Amino acid sequence: MEKKKINITIDGQSFQIGAGKTILEGCREIGVKIPSLCYLKDVSSNASCGICVVEVKGAKSLVRSCVTQASEGMEVKTHSPAINQARITNLELLLANHPKDCLICERNGNCELQDLCALLGIKETPYEQTKPVEKIDDTSLALVRNPQKCILCGRCVAVCADVQSVYAIDFAGRGLKSKIATWQERGLGNVACTNCGQCALVCPTAAIVEKDDSKQILNDIYDDGKIVIVQTAPAIRVGIGEAMGMSEGALVTGKMVAALRKLGFDKVFDTQFTADLTIMEEGYELIKRLTTNGTLPMVTSCSPGWIKFIEHFYPKSLDHLSTCKSPQQMFGAVAKTYYAEKMGIDPRRLVVVSIMPCTAKKYECKRPEMNSAFHYWKEKMNLQDKENFYDVDYVLTTRELAKMFKLTGVDFENLQEEDFDHPLGISTGAGVIFAATGGVMEAAVRTAYEVVTGSPLKNLDLKVVRGFEGIKEAELDLNGTKLKVAVAHTLKNARVLLDEIEEGKSPYAFIEVMTCPGGCLGGGGQPIPTTWSIRQKRADSIYREDSLKPVRKSHENPAIKAIYDEFLKDPLGHISHELLHTEYVERGIY
Repeated sequence: MEKKKINITIDGQSFQIGAGKTILEGCREIGVKIPSLCYLKDVSSNASCGICVVEVKGAKSLVRSCVTQASEGMEVKTHSPAINQARITNLELLLANHPKDCLICERNGNCELQDLCALLGIKETPYEQTKPVEKIDDTSLALVRNPQKCILCGRCVAVCADVQSVYAIDFAGRGLKSKIATWQERGLGNVACTNCGQCALVCPTAAIVEKDDSKQILNDIYDDGKIVIVQTAPAIRVGIGEAMGMSEGALVTGKMVAALRKLGFDKVFDTQFTADLTIMEEGYELIKRLTTNGTLPMVTSCSPGWIKFIEHFYPKSLDHLSTCKSPQQMFGAVAKTYYAEKMGIDPRRLVVVSIMPCTAKKYECKRPEMNSAFHYWKEKMNLQDKENFYDVDYVLTTRELAKMFKLTGVDFENLQEEDFDHPLGISTGAGVIFAATGGVMEAAVRTAYEVVTGSPLKNLDLKVVRGFEGIKEAELDLNGTKLKVAVAHTLKNARVLLDEIEEGKSPYAFIEVMTCPGGCLGGGGQPIPTTWSIRQKRADSIYREDSLKPVRKSHENPAIKAIYDEFLKDPLGHISHELLHTEYVERGIY
């Protein structure tokens, strides 16, 4: 059915736009650009900045186009002397309390405030600072908040509340005392923040950024006494090209590997190897629960923001989580045990770096239980320093990696493609699709179906769990046993499934949850901006790489077969239990 249109006049020209849209949305639909700052499609439209003002015939004053609905016959001016002056004045007022350190700012060159100043021709502000300088919040292991750079646009508050339903930050105070704050000013590290980083992804300035570990990593790379290896998450190969100036969703796996070698890493491995390993352990865990009346539904555990969310808000349901560590943490444990032993490397010299689309991974790698390799070597090597022997030492986001490439002069786009190192760089198409919402479910089904039925799926593409619908469900037939499964992305959608579980109404046997919109490819550490259209381009590239892989099922990965033959022995076996599985903790809401 054709959507209803209305007639509207913009700057003297007649147009038809979709009914029910705001003036701002309608103008963007027909290609008329109105500058804005606090507005962000699908996230925030609280009209706080006053940059998007326009004239509407018959209105007593300028109106804010982001919250004013267009109506039949409306006549709108998007630029005039009065409009231009209002925008400049509103922006100058914002700049009065904003630091003028653009050259050394984290977001220099990718800052909406900076871009808007250039657009409106603002060189200075006549207004004096009216707000006291607030203390930087660095209590989190993943994120840093700089209140001085906050323009009170409210995007972070909106995404935390409306997309993630976490409410870790909110507006506080009134008038000149207005600010964004955590509960009782405790800081992000001391409240129920999941570290998802969606706030940093939507922030127009550098008021919220990830904690930067790049300097420490470069120091380790330059240290001849250390062996520094790197693992790259599936979503990086469809994000790093963007961050280096290539097209949105560019699939750059081979160039990424070459660039990491140029950066100086001793070995370049792939987190997809342990994504395949996760499927083996998780698939067998699900089968065990199904055949022994274990706790169902079983819920995936590879998304650390989701794990912290359930620990805070739904601790009664922790036994529904798979005990599998995330692929990142499995990799660290395997690298510092199996790989170190295989290559004759002293694990104390081994530095494991992760490149992740996710800020929550920075927190995850420092969880106190994530040091399985220490316990493996403790008696063999008489180790004492538990605190500094994590399985994964550092996590870099896609954005941080791009800065490192630029710092070291890597000509990314013109690099020749290279392959990952063996054995921890061998992966399948099942590992690739972990990047997209529904990918873990699809990968698990490819293996679990074959293990249970003894026959491969006729079609490996489980399209029913693909796409960006908030909650998707499917029914599988395993040798006559029908199982309902569900997939959710964003924590707000996860709440719906958790409420069903706690009410005893869940019809599912297996549930996948991803913290971020679209899954990891929309993670909080990905390039800015990340919109739904960009997420779709990244997803298309992920599924293309899956389709091009010679092996597309985790259990057929030759390197996975080898690690079980040589080291782990069996899925869910003793060594697997010690290195690849974990427990969870109940946390308070505050």
